[in-house]
Amino acid sequence: MHLQARFNKHWAQTFPHFSKDGHFVLAVSGGADSVVLAHLLKGAGINFEIAHCNFKLRGAESDRDEDFVKNLAVTIDVPFSCKHFDTAQYAVTHKISIQEAARDLRYAWFGTFNTLVITAHHANDNIETVFMHLCRGTGIAGLTGIEPYKVKERLLRPLLVFHKQEIIDYATEAGIAFVQDSSNASDKYTRNFFRNQVLPSVQEVYPQAEHNILHTIKHLREVSDVYKSAMQKIVSKLQFIQGNEIHIPVLMWQKAKPLDTITFEMLYPYGYTAAQVPEAIKMLSAHNGAVLLSNTHRLIKNRNWMILAPLATASNTSVLVVEQNDTSVDFPGGVLGLQSSMVQLPETSDYNTCMLDAAALQFPLILRPAATGDYFYPLGMQKKKKLSKFFIDLKLSKTAKEKVWVLVSDNRIVWVIGYRIDNRFKITPASTAAVKLTISPAVL
Repeated sequence: MHLQARFNKHWAQTFPHFSKDGHFVLAVSGGADSVVLAHLLKGAGINFEIAHCNFKLRGAESDRDEDFVKNLAVTIDVPFSCKHFDTAQYAVTHKISIQEAARDLRYAWFGTFNTLVITAHHANDNIETVFMHLCRGTGIAGLTGIEPYKVKERLLRPLLVFHKQEIIDYATEAGIAFVQDSSNASDKYTRNFFRNQVLPSVQEVYPQAEHNILHTIKHLREVSDVYKSAMQKIVSKLQFIQGNEIHIPVLMWQKAKPLDTITFEMLYPYGYTAAQVPEAIKMLSAHNGAVLLSNTHRLIKNRNWMILAPLATASNTSVLVVEQNDTSVDFPGGVLGLQSSMVQLPETSDYNTCMLDAAALQFPLILRPAATGDYFYPLGMQKKKKLSKFFIDLKLSKTAKEKVWVLVSDNRIVWVIGYRIDNRFKITPASTAAVKLTISPAVL
């Protein structure tokens, strides 16, 4: 069957919920895959426009590709848009590879289109992706290949069932011109190395490798649905959500079977790799305070619990000034309320409300996160105590400590907010005026 007819049939069977009368954006590089797909979409009567990324990586060749794609859009009579990127600078700034930079920039731009974006990934791309995931380390999901439709990202891949050679043959037979990207010949890029070196070597030994791998991908995609359902039930029983943190009992985690698989599935969504699984399992028996980092999260051993928390953000270094006439101050820990009050005895709550001797306070007050070396005189004590020791006595976790804020008057801690006031600022029989402080949740 002619490729156009097969494509039309595949579209109708695989994407029946997408009307041809809808509007799509097709990402076109100028290479054979995306150019052929443009012709196939046009031949199928699908309404679309072309989007081209100029990554400015190949000098005149990058500009040549842009001109070619622009002329293609004119030839097949579809709208055209182009975005220029300083990809090299982006890679340096974000400390990532050129390939990663191009992918991030490309998909960030695609996300600005208020419609589905079609890409020209084909069967060979799928095979290469699975091979790379397998070598890098992955779970079952990484072996299921490229999804034909990604709902959240609004991406459609209608060429996944077609092989590269079929696409090239069709372009030759139909006289469809396309451009060659000279960087595709360089094995310094990971995908090119697999495409040019690894897979051809595999096919020398196993001529049916492509067919067999695609069949396995299809099988694993079906298995993955069952696996995900079972794994979600197991993981949900282990995890206890505490705000933006996940708390997992150490003993329950240690008893989970199969331990390696469950550990991987529990950590993978938070940026951890397969190589970090043994380290995470070792931490279950490690000392209190042990930490394992991903790019976005921390796994922390806290006595009988493991805490999975986002990396600390710059907001933790905020310092706010509280003036005498302020009635409320917003800060990352909530809202600090201030109110002048008549002296009432006893008013010495250690939690979200406290009453302080107004005469002992010297404005402006400073509201800031607790810092290393801080100390205060806990209510009822005549001797100072370091906050670090105070936190140990309270058995606070590492992440709980990082969330503690203090209110300071003339370099003296007035209140370890939510925990204890300083004994030097308490209401006494001699007090004549008071300041009532309250903490309430931030208004979203």
